[in-house]
Amino acid sequence: MKIITLGLLFLTTTISYTQQSNLSIFKNLTDKVWQAEGNWGDGNKFKQEIIFTFDLDSTIVIAKSKGFTNKEQTQYGSRNHGIRKYDTITKTIHFWEFDVFGGVTEGIVKVDGKNIIYQYQYGESLVTDMWEYVDEATYNFKIGSYVDGKWKQVYLKTQFKAKNRDRNGK
Repeated sequence: MKIITLGLLFLTTTISYTQQSNLSIFKNLTDKVWQAEGNWGDGNKFKQEIIFTFDLDSTIVIAKSKGFTNKEQTQYGSRNHGIRKYDTITKTIHFWEFDVFGGVTEGIVKVDGKNIIYQYQYGESLVTDMWEYVDEATYNFKIGSYVDGKWKQVYLKTQFKAKNRDRNGK
């Protein structure tokens, strides 16, 4: 009986670790507030703040974003709520990003070293968001058309910088 109990404990621990390790690319993003500002290719301002946390026993990553919440870019507040989850069947990370306007963007996350690459359909286009690792507190961030490892067109280029969250989680 002890052997069966120990075996189940080992198996549960292994499954938990495996699920968490498949999302380990997000570990550096947690416990920090990520901020970026820049301009889109059309001249509109980009400003965003994101907080990432692990949830459900580290089987998902939650991303809460602040950004402009109107077309005039005069209101700033909660804009997106995202989920990242590893799919054990397809062996891929999927993401869903729900926005304040009632929309949802979904796609896949690819990992290239320490870089995080989101790919999703936007209308007729395949769009890529890339978090290119610079150091523990900095990622270059690009949104555009990324095909065969090359940028065909870039719609936004900026940097996310991190600051540590305070004791209240802010």
